[in-house]
Amino acid sequence: MSPSDTSATKPRLDRAHVLALLRQMIRIRRFEDTCAELYTQEKIRGFLHLYDGEEAVAAGVIPALEPRDRIVATYREHGHALVRGVPMTAVMAEMYGKAEGCSGGRGGSMHLFDAARKFYGGNAIVGGGLPLATGLALADRMPDSGCVTACFFGEGAVAEGEFHEAMNLAALWQLPVLFVCENNGYAMGSALARTEALTDISRKPACYGIEARQADGMDVVAVEVAARSAIAKVRETGAPQFLECLTYRFRAHSMFDPQLYRDKAEVERWRQQGPIVKFRGWLLENGLIHEAEVAEIEQQVDAEIADAVAYAEAGGWVPLESLTAHVLGPPAAPPPAPAPSGELVEMTYREALRLGLRDALERDERVFLMGEDVGAYGGCYAVSKGLLDEFGEARIRDTPLSESGFTGAGIGAAAAGMRPIVELMTVNFSLLALDQILNSAATLRHMSGGQFGVPLVIRMATGAGKQLAAQHSHSLEGWYAHIPGLKVLAPATLEDARGMLWSALQDPDPVLIFENVMLYNRSGKIDSAAGAVEIASAAIRRAGTDLSLITYGGSLFKVLEAAEVLAAEGISAEVIDLRSLRPLDEATIIASVARTRRALVIDEGWRSGGLAAEVSARIMEQAFWSLDAPVGRVCSAEVPIPYARHLEQAAIPQVPAIVAAARALLGGG
Repeated sequence: MSPSDTSATKPRLDRAHVLALLRQMIRIRRFEDTCAELYTQEKIRGFLHLYDGEEAVAAGVIPALEPRDRIVATYREHGHALVRGVPMTAVMAEMYGKAEGCSGGRGGSMHLFDAARKFYGGNAIVGGGLPLATGLALADRMPDSGCVTACFFGEGAVAEGEFHEAMNLAALWQLPVLFVCENNGYAMGSALARTEALTDISRKPACYGIEARQADGMDVVAVEVAARSAIAKVRETGAPQFLECLTYRFRAHSMFDPQLYRDKAEVERWRQQGPIVKFRGWLLENGLIHEAEVAEIEQQVDAEIADAVAYAEAGGWVPLESLTAHVLGPPAAPPPAPAPSGELVEMTYREALRLGLRDALERDERVFLMGEDVGAYGGCYAVSKGLLDEFGEARIRDTPLSESGFTGAGIGAAAAGMRPIVELMTVNFSLLALDQILNSAATLRHMSGGQFGVPLVIRMATGAGKQLAAQHSHSLEGWYAHIPGLKVLAPATLEDARGMLWSALQDPDPVLIFENVMLYNRSGKIDSAAGAVEIASAAIRRAGTDLSLITYGGSLFKVLEAAEVLAAEGISAEVIDLRSLRPLDEATIIASVARTRRALVIDEGWRSGGLAAEVSARIMEQAFWSLDAPVGRVCSAEVPIPYARHLEQAAIPQVPAIVAAARALLGGG
């Protein structure tokens, strides 16, 4: 078993070192055995993925990292957490779901976090941690901190698009990531040969110019040698490295798994060459340790596990009154309102957005913009035109066409303390990044018990009206407003286009900004000193007494036009611009409805299950006895948006339909 590598990265196999390696592997194995027993007792619930057989990977890689380095793990991450130094008591308490757990009882087995040890947790989405790791590494690359991010994942992840997107980004931007593939031969219940055309995984990174090496994942010394060499190369070059560890899990995919896809003889053959058996036998054979020392390690580990179980048993349940804690971070202080200059300047909505971007980039060196064509092209809608020349490629980053990859990278960079602005070209493309937005950006703070926030801004174009047909004419902002952990904005005015971005960047949570495509060319006058605006409240754009017209984004100016038509008929309509779709400013809505006693909601989203339905429901819940008529809605027709202009216009809310609905509410038919 003795390695032949004589490089400077070879570990010194003195007694202290080999005992430490053996102890880490025994700790993992016995901890996992205990967790399996506790699962059968129903003290640990949910999915439980055990690491038995793979101990040499965590024990060989993680000690080769420095405390300043970062780690992204998988849902099978108990061993990674223990070797990184997360206290076993805190890990076990988290398995129980107790308040004393390392994630405050909100993460459980698959989501162990420890900010102090730069342990960015497990990820229940296969491959989901790969883009996050590239973003963490990007945050270290931009100031050249010299840190390394180690990203662990199983061989099943290499079939995911996020694997390839992350490889490409890491190679393209030369990011300091060590990708560690723990190849245990089975993606859940499917053998590698049944799921991969190319089963030699170490060859895949070569397609992206990433140096890869392969190690016997059942040999802790071989893993350590390979890991030390790879980490040294990352530090030397700043470029990514790939390490495939050929290993095997002795237990099922999870405790729910009946393991019918492999026979007991196969598992037993692998157990005979398991990492602990192999390493302990070699150490004893060569006189590096004695049986008494092994027994002492086992006794110490058993005592540590007993203490951890007792700690978890004695721990307290998370109080029910804290159910909504750690969904959002501490509220950001509203930005000071700029003093008006009195000088009005003419500009378009697009130019106002560009001013907001430039202002943010000038104010804070942590801010950078990335997305498809934001640099040399100037942005699909020309919002970022000219910024590349001003701020350079490091801060205006053109990305590949890989929405999930670069959105995940933005999330990782934000979690590491940067202030990324991610531009998704259009809202329909955001669906390719929905996994990262929903499962990482919106949940990271909650799952980590408040240890990690994601101060990220994602901008995207939304809406219909340019004859772009069904796949480029969506209004899906209501979908995103459904998700806890996100904040959703819809700027309509020049002032909001200019000022919302800076306020959003001060927020501790992910903020999505939806820019309606029909507004980019709209022009008007704005105070030359206009700046940051408060982003949590609705605005009354026109006062009225007879009914409340409630809308946002691209529909605002149609609604204002409709209010003018109604005024000519003697109807006084109050126009509310929601501005913020999550959170909704209920106070302004309900106060308006209490005055006017009628409400009409105008929403370019579809009627069924849309934002208009949500606003209507809240009015009915809180202001029912104030109403003189049912709440009305004007929404897009229940069809994919057509291409032909007359059909497209008929499909989305227009002034005549708004006026007619308002008349109907007032009994005018």
